[in-house]
Amino acid sequence: MKSNSLLSQLEGLEEPLAPREDTVHTIHEDDREDPYYWLKNRGEQRVIDYLNKENTYREKAMAHLADFQDDLYTEMKSRIKEDDETVPYFKNGYFYLRRYKSGKEYPVYSRKKGSLDAEEEVMLDVNRLAESFSYYAIGGRSVSPNNNILAFGEDTLSRRIYKIRFKDLSTGNFLDDEIPNTTGKAVWANDNRTVFYSVKDETLRSYKIFRHVLGTPVSEDAEVYHEKDPTFRCFVSKSKSERFLIISSHQTITTEYRYLDANDPSGEFQLFHPRERDHIYHIAHFDDHWYIRSNWNAPNFKLMKTDLHQTNKAYWSEFITHRKDVLLEGTEIFKEFIVLSERFQGTTRVRVKAWTGQDHIIDFNEEAYMAYPSVNYEYDTPWVRLFYTSLTTPRSVIDYNMETNEKVLKKEQEVLGDFSKEDYVSERQMVKTRDGQLVPVSIVYHKDYRKNGTCPLLLYGYGSYGASMDPYFSSIRLSLLDRGFAFAIAHIRGGQEMGRHWYEEGKLLKKKNTFYDFIDCGKYLIDDKYCAPDQLYAMGGSAGGLLMGAVINEEPEMWAGVVAAVPFVDVITTMLDESIPLTTGEYDEWGNPREKLYYDYMKTYSPYDNVSEIDYPPLLVTTGYHDSQVQYWEPAKWVAKMRVMRTNKAPLLLYCNMETGHGGASGRFEQLKEIAMEYAFLLDLAGKTDN
Repeated sequence: MKSNSLLSQLEGLEEPLAPREDTVHTIHEDDREDPYYWLKNRGEQRVIDYLNKENTYREKAMAHLADFQDDLYTEMKSRIKEDDETVPYFKNGYFYLRRYKSGKEYPVYSRKKGSLDAEEEVMLDVNRLAESFSYYAIGGRSVSPNNNILAFGEDTLSRRIYKIRFKDLSTGNFLDDEIPNTTGKAVWANDNRTVFYSVKDETLRSYKIFRHVLGTPVSEDAEVYHEKDPTFRCFVSKSKSERFLIISSHQTITTEYRYLDANDPSGEFQLFHPRERDHIYHIAHFDDHWYIRSNWNAPNFKLMKTDLHQTNKAYWSEFITHRKDVLLEGTEIFKEFIVLSERFQGTTRVRVKAWTGQDHIIDFNEEAYMAYPSVNYEYDTPWVRLFYTSLTTPRSVIDYNMETNEKVLKKEQEVLGDFSKEDYVSERQMVKTRDGQLVPVSIVYHKDYRKNGTCPLLLYGYGSYGASMDPYFSSIRLSLLDRGFAFAIAHIRGGQEMGRHWYEEGKLLKKKNTFYDFIDCGKYLIDDKYCAPDQLYAMGGSAGGLLMGAVINEEPEMWAGVVAAVPFVDVITTMLDESIPLTTGEYDEWGNPREKLYYDYMKTYSPYDNVSEIDYPPLLVTTGYHDSQVQYWEPAKWVAKMRVMRTNKAPLLLYCNMETGHGGASGRFEQLKEIAMEYAFLLDLAGKTDN
């Protein structure tokens, strides 16, 4: 590893060592020692004291980088246009937009009636709402059909537990109605006074749907649905047609829907089609039919169609057939067209199909990009609004005419300073892994970067839940690229980039494919001279943090430095604890360790359980005390165990934000401070802090 100032800064610093307590977990006649299990006791002073010691240690270890970190923050912030606004979208007589003011952390939500030349009406100034809170997030904004009342969710703790509030847009006054413990979204019936919402249980699972009538006590709200299966979550939404209210129940491999006429909010929801294990379907309404995206005998999904009142699967007919090489990811319905979001050979694409004519694929003239339908509330229009970006193209909003094929660029994210997209180069390579699979890798670097085996590269990965990590632009990332780093995304199994099978091959008893793919992609980048053998860095968050923990146990010598953000690293203990958010709903992702087959397999890769006496690479681990997705104690326990077991003295730093949760800070600029810390860590290891 290169010599660097971070190593020298650690000399003389005393590492915080967590006290050990004898705790043993026994299942399947197997004992697992867990000496740091006590860190799970949220709120105990000794837990808080330990986390604060870790924060102090990290701060001292990186004290020499304080000015550089501030410079990075200033640099990242300087690329952001502070007084910015979104492209307005039209819905129900109004143009809606979101604006940011110079120096402000949060957006202002506003609208204009009928015309963009009309007077602007401020709906919410989030900066004012957030004034009294260290964390503040808005969720689930929805306006009543008569345009008079705004409902929105409010989270002031960062646990993703929202209180729904209501604002009278004609007077500017907030209503007395407040609904606690929700997912943040209120869905309006067509009577303008009834809303439906989902609430959370003690594990933060959304498990019940209630009906609330404005002006009545929340305690009298009627329960309209109870999802009793602990592996499912339930939500409520409204069809694009505004005709139906829809309750959806979701689990990893199964879905189920219910629907109700939005003009009859006191009516009974009707079952669309009963849940069947391994059957995932999604519904959309148009005229006298339902359109169903379904994986029934179609791993990559097909589109089915049925009459409005014949919703059982027995009545479905095929509208778009299943294709082995194309994953159907979504649909957007218009009066004359249907727009299909597809994935082919690892890349997103958009297909336009006339109801009565031919179809075509929209050409974006780039090899690797990300494109999908954006906000499209209007039915009777030939225009579809698209979101587009690539590793070199800033995030863009494009209106596309489905009749004439005309593209109109409505906005491209403005990057301030001397940025020019022509200064950067992107590539897409297919890497052959140890079992013969070809894994896509997207790479971006400055045009002055030299592929001669001497430069640093940051490899990013996730690889879980079927979530595809598409090649997107980041102005923040320029702070690495302009200092000689390349950046690469490994589209590893466990995601869905190459189709549904890509996901199936990276979960449950095949989870290790995810880790091996990432390692093999890293070795390819070294062998093909994209980076120096001692200058390969890695980053991942949440389930991507699990990836980081697994690959450093498997191949510790490969990595010059690793950032593991809010990492899920204590797999077995978490998946045995049904009181923790996400556990019961994820048995089909990781397996249930109460079954010995899955327990034994998890034990071979769970990062916390596989910490050993080896030389670990430099490591920065981040977490949030209020994290609702990956509890703070997982990374805290992991770091504590590595401290006493590792056989070297490479930097091992834990940063716990005591005021936030899974997503970090809530303000648009506050978030940059944590990213600047991560980049300063990597750039210092690479010896790149002087330019």
